[in-house]
Amino acid sequence: MSNILSRLRNRRANPAADQPGTAGQSGPVPLHIPRTRVGAWLGRPMTSFHLIVAVTALLITMGLTMVLSASGVYSYDFEGSPWTVFGKQLLWTAIGLLAFYVALRMPVAVMRRFAFAGFAFSVVLLILVLIPGIGKVANGSRGWFVIAGFSMQPSELAKIALAIWGAHLLAARRMEHASLREMLVPLVPAAVIALGLIVSQPDLGQTLSMGVILLGLLWYAGLPLRVFLSSLGAVLISGAVLAMSAGYRSARVQSWLDPASDAQGAGYQARQARFALANGGVFGDGLGQGTAKWNYLPNAHNDFIFAIIGEELGFVGAVGLLLLFGLFAYTGMRIARRSADPFLRLLTATATLWILSQVFINVGYVVGLLPVTGLQLPLISAGGTSTATTLLMVGIMANAARHEPEAVAALRAGRDDRVNRLLRLPLPAPYVPTRTEALRDRLRKSPTRAKKAPDKKPPRAPRAKAGHPVRSARSSSGYGDGQRKQGRRARALEGQRYG
Repeated sequence: MSNILSRLRNRRANPAADQPGTAGQSGPVPLHIPRTRVGAWLGRPMTSFHLIVAVTALLITMGLTMVLSASGVYSYDFEGSPWTVFGKQLLWTAIGLLAFYVALRMPVAVMRRFAFAGFAFSVVLLILVLIPGIGKVANGSRGWFVIAGFSMQPSELAKIALAIWGAHLLAARRMEHASLREMLVPLVPAAVIALGLIVSQPDLGQTLSMGVILLGLLWYAGLPLRVFLSSLGAVLISGAVLAMSAGYRSARVQSWLDPASDAQGAGYQARQARFALANGGVFGDGLGQGTAKWNYLPNAHNDFIFAIIGEELGFVGAVGLLLLFGLFAYTGMRIARRSADPFLRLLTATATLWILSQVFINVGYVVGLLPVTGLQLPLISAGGTSTATTLLMVGIMANAARHEPEAVAALRAGRDDRVNRLLRLPLPAPYVPTRTEALRDRLRKSPTRAKKAPDKKPPRAPRAKAGHPVRSARSSSGYGDGQRKQGRRARALEGQRYG
């Protein structure tokens, strides 16, 4: 009886002592036990995957609902049917979901193998779209392919191709050890070529978006702060020059600086957007009851759909949407932080930054904090190519969530997951560095060892004293050598796992 009571007291004092695998260990074993259900759920292996899928489903549902509400009048005026824009958006969403599923099942090795080919193909498309007769002009920009009534914007594909190829290039060069030249060449010259082609269209919004992707890749790869700040300054100066170079862009900037200067011209759209937000109040006029979409607000279903959300769903609906994007940002950074593969870690962090920057720019110019640039609200605005490419990138992020070390271990151990079973997804492969990456690491470490070797002096042989036998060199150094070899082996395995 006394043994039972003492065991209960020990259990109350040290709950970790009863955990499996701690028997026979001396001292208390630290164990982080979640105190709430939310903490327990966040600690599960598949939480990141479930979060990214759920948030994406909510954003798609809200986007389709608001496109249907905001585009009915426009579709009826120009097409004779209130369902035209919504039907096209529904079709592009279906294409995007197919791309999401393909990206979710694609092996990481295949993605990296075709990274450069995809970027080269996107550059070819950017060249073709500038040729008159092939590329079509819309909203003052020659940046569209129109086939059978459906338009496609190659700059959206170029952004994804740059993100994938840049992440592959920097991860192959081992971000922690890469020199400044290896980080900048050939990534920056290739990105400048793509940026120059987009500027030639011209399209300021897509130029800013691709610039954010380039800076995100370099920042998360470990670019020195002074170089990053100088690059950021160069991007901002280039953006300001581009904004003032063309007449319509200059008029937008001037109307942003002085809204009353051209209230019925360049500043009309931004002014009507703020009126729509003001009309919505706290709880809004109700879904489908807004008045700004009755040709008072141009592009209400596209660039300025956030104004319709604020008018019909009010301040509560607008803040709820922003919180949903905040949850998306948390999930993306969680996946990047928990990924063992440096390629997936860099790509996921850059994709999260890219999508959140578009949200910031779009909402910023709708509420009047930024000049109008024409960037769409991801997964919410009506835009076929933007929706499909964003879903493709989110599919890659979901794929990275399945490749977290804990998720890989759980799925390969046979733990059941309903979402994976429903989607019939293959088992993820654990991260193993490629031969090129491993060889590069060995080549980087070998000169350091060669320089440090001459500094070490050979140990002196111990002298025999009276009554004390001399120990052999093998017996005196064998244990230390074994410990050092074991430590080197452990560090090598750790490098293979965490890159």
